[in-house]
Amino acid sequence: MSKPIVAIVGRPNVGKSTIFNRIVGERISIVEDVPGVTRDRIYSSGEWLNQEFNIIDTGGIDIGDEPFLAQIRHQAEIAIDEADVIIFMTSGREGVTSADEEVAKILYRSKTPVVLAVNKVDNPEMREAIYDFYALGFGEPIPISGSHGIGLGDLLDEVVKHFPKHDDQDYDEETIKFSLIGRPNVGKSSLVNALLGEERVIVSDIAGTTRDAIDTQYTVDGRDYVIIDTAGMRKKGKVYESTEKYSVLRALKAIERSDVVLVVLNAEEGIIEQDKKIAGYAHEAGRAVVIVVNKWDAIEKDEKTMKEFEEKIRDNFQFLDYAPIVFLSAKTKKRTHTLLPMINLASENHAMRVQTNVLNDVVMDAVAMNPTPTDKGNRLRIYYVTQVAVKPPTFVIFVNDPELMHFSYERFLENRIRDAFGFEGTPIKLIARARK
Repeated sequence: MSKPIVAIVGRPNVGKSTIFNRIVGERISIVEDVPGVTRDRIYSSGEWLNQEFNIIDTGGIDIGDEPFLAQIRHQAEIAIDEADVIIFMTSGREGVTSADEEVAKILYRSKTPVVLAVNKVDNPEMREAIYDFYALGFGEPIPISGSHGIGLGDLLDEVVKHFPKHDDQDYDEETIKFSLIGRPNVGKSSLVNALLGEERVIVSDIAGTTRDAIDTQYTVDGRDYVIIDTAGMRKKGKVYESTEKYSVLRALKAIERSDVVLVVLNAEEGIIEQDKKIAGYAHEAGRAVVIVVNKWDAIEKDEKTMKEFEEKIRDNFQFLDYAPIVFLSAKTKKRTHTLLPMINLASENHAMRVQTNVLNDVVMDAVAMNPTPTDKGNRLRIYYVTQVAVKPPTFVIFVNDPELMHFSYERFLENRIRDAFGFEGTPIKLIARARK
């Protein structure tokens, strides 16, 4: 089931980012020590009353050089488009302003539940000021103080009440769900059309969880597939095209609902920073990944071109060293037939279970070949290993002291497990735990 999405909307300087950081806590400052994985400030996750949700700070969405009110309007429209609940943020210090009224007008048009928060109510005397905000027409205003962390519990209680009750669109366990992610103009839509046009047997468009996410189901050789959020890929228009962060936001939602993620690159333009960022989200989410180089027909080639491009990808996407690479052209349909077998392989490996006794043989052989590290005279001892989850395959290694499991040795064990079982196309997780 995908997590509900909460968006914070409001004119500038009402403290949207402060509240965003308060709600997500320390998560925002987590930096993966994996090269190429960076986190975007605009989108993170929070949790309240055991309910996880994603949260967007629309203030982080810049729409070029637009005038001030147009900026707010676009940000509010993106929130209406994407969110299950909107926090409409105002400021008790300035009272109701004309900009607040503008935002309110846009939000009236939406069917999305709106929770009205009055920020900067830093002391009890200021609570009187909140009554003016009833005039905005969104029911009872909730006084909060971002700088002091006051009132956030009341605010989140109200937000959680409005979370949708429905489950995600349920597909059969055997159905492979995949999404195409990449920045605008890498050819995601034409690749979808090439896949469907080439192997069209049964195609139906189904409304997904968000109001306009459309999933496309089709069947090839008796196997069912769902392409997640084909509508999101076709979104055009100034707001969506000019907002790099918007395409990331959309991609994150699609990734969450996928088994396999196709990271689509444009052969003509090569690799840019945003490609790495978007691919990093797929890796962090633990999804199977296939790297697709589209528009391969459009570049001059000799016998070395493919190898050189592959080396460039491996260099830039070191954290995706497990992902197979497919070169194709959606436009001419050249090599598109090579894509589905890779999606199948990545999906199977993502859900693969290995036998405990065979797994332990592999790990003990690895330890015999390269003994465990020591620290201040203490040697890491590995007792046994067991697989505890799939999608992605996750292994718990029972040891004497998890602190002794150095990152480089963990990497060595991961490589040995990959050598033995394949796992091409999927990340695998290793967790060191002390044996009780």
